[in-house]
Amino acid sequence: MTNSAPILIVGGGIGGLAAALALGQKGWPVKVLEETPEFGAIGYGIQLGPNVFHMFERLGISHAVLEKAIVPKAVTMLDSVDGAVIVRVPTGTAFQKRFKYPYVVLHRVDLHQILLDACNAVTAIELVPTTKVNGFENSGDKIRLLANNNTIEGAAIIAADGLRSVIRQQLLNEGEPRMVGYVAHRTIVPMDQVAADVRRDESVLWSGPGFHMVHYPLRDFTLFNIVAVFKTSTYAERGDLSDYRAEIDRTYRNSHPAMKALLAMMDLGRRWIISDRDPVRHWSKGRVGLLGDAAHPTLQSLAQGACMAIEDAVCLAELIDQADGDFPAAFRRYSAARYVRTARVQFESRFMWDHFYHVDDIARDVMRASYADKCDEDLHNCLAWLYDGFTLPKN
Repeated sequence: MTNSAPILIVGGGIGGLAAALALGQKGWPVKVLEETPEFGAIGYGIQLGPNVFHMFERLGISHAVLEKAIVPKAVTMLDSVDGAVIVRVPTGTAFQKRFKYPYVVLHRVDLHQILLDACNAVTAIELVPTTKVNGFENSGDKIRLLANNNTIEGAAIIAADGLRSVIRQQLLNEGEPRMVGYVAHRTIVPMDQVAADVRRDESVLWSGPGFHMVHYPLRDFTLFNIVAVFKTSTYAERGDLSDYRAEIDRTYRNSHPAMKALLAMMDLGRRWIISDRDPVRHWSKGRVGLLGDAAHPTLQSLAQGACMAIEDAVCLAELIDQADGDFPAAFRRYSAARYVRTARVQFESRFMWDHFYHVDDIARDVMRASYADKCDEDLHNCLAWLYDGFTLPKN
């Protein structure tokens, strides 16, 4: 390590904290800058594939994650009209033997807190809230962030500031994300208030024409996480509760009764616009690099956004350590090592979104038939490219 100036990480979410932890554990001084007054996460569920546990092991937090997580009995896709099983991937013994680690669901707040606690235990990591970053400027062998009408000097910048990254915009000048015309509503309800006849011990996705729904248990089966996603011409408009409820009712009018029962329980006070960006090969310029959604924002089809950010974090920390202070070289190696895998996640997610989750008519029949005779081994082979994990680059 040749530079005592801190590495500046923009964004205190899952990716930013994972990068801070990976670097701090190696002795690199890190300063994490978060815009909000407190480091926290949006309070809904998250799904994590077995690939991310390879990174959790290196970070030393696997046990803590498993203590808070639930291993669902299966990941199941149902037809929104008749409730039939389209595809079901049991996540028990055979799955875990094949992929070494489990598939889990947990509260996003719990995962964030695990990372936050781990970071607080590392003296090399400084967490700085209430810091709004507006851009950066180069200064020879150091770099400066422009934040809160001041400058913060560091050895390098890692932008983990999400889909609308300020740093990415300065690097690439791309403008707005790619809108897909879909929105999401999210709700968590007490499990004992769920009256609908649904699978409560699995991660379930209901597939429908232009809409889908996801649900799974949280926190020792005391909570139930529900997400309703659908296409709408009003995706960019702000409505009120009555508008949102009327739109939900219209969109899901022909869906299964169990879905309608869950929709009736949902809090529609907030909606999220669904979007992504096209993959790019290069995520850095000099001492500035992108991570997670700032580098490769993806649709949610594969539930890999957080997993890819954590893989990024451990990979980048390893390459920075190998480069011993040559940050431009480390950033170049990092994007070269990661862009094909993350771009595949982006492209596969788009394909699944359009040709798997939301199909109708003959396409729906074909999709169902194509999975009807697949055994568990077939499904494992389909998932191997993703769930087998990521091999870190060597010197």
